[in-house]
Amino acid sequence: MFRILFHSPEIPGNTGNAIRLAAITGAELHLVEPLGFDFSDAKLRRAGLDYHDLAVVTVHKTIEDAWHVLQPERVYAFTSDGTTSYADIAYQPGDVLMFGQESVGLPEPIKHDPHVTATVRLPMLPSLRSLNLANAASIAVYEAWRQQGFAGARL
Repeated sequence: MFRILFHSPEIPGNTGNAIRLAAITGAELHLVEPLGFDFSDAKLRRAGLDYHDLAVVTVHKTIEDAWHVLQPERVYAFTSDGTTSYADIAYQPGDVLMFGQESVGLPEPIKHDPHVTATVRLPMLPSLRSLNLANAASIAVYEAWRQQGFAGARL
């Protein structure tokens, strides 16, 4: 299915929500250190509820380690200054949907990494800075999954 990659997430509740998202959609969640929390954090556990054991979650020391494990063919870097609308992509199973830190987004070198297929944006009003990380990941994963006919889902 799809692979969600959070680069240096800071807020435990967002990652907990992403764990739950991964579990209920069949996606994998990959986290690149440093993390702004540890896995014993109560907010992370509360947000993920009882989905921790049902989700595939992998923590990588560096982005290079993540690339080595993922061997991605296509990586979509979601960012507020992305050049492609998320709705204009024909997603394929195995795609990596990458998101940055809650406070600053993806670093410029990561946006321009040779693994990145395109920088992607979600529409929002121009006067606002960004969407919540877990919400942005949910929108992207559900659009990608929708395009695959919600393969494996109970409809």
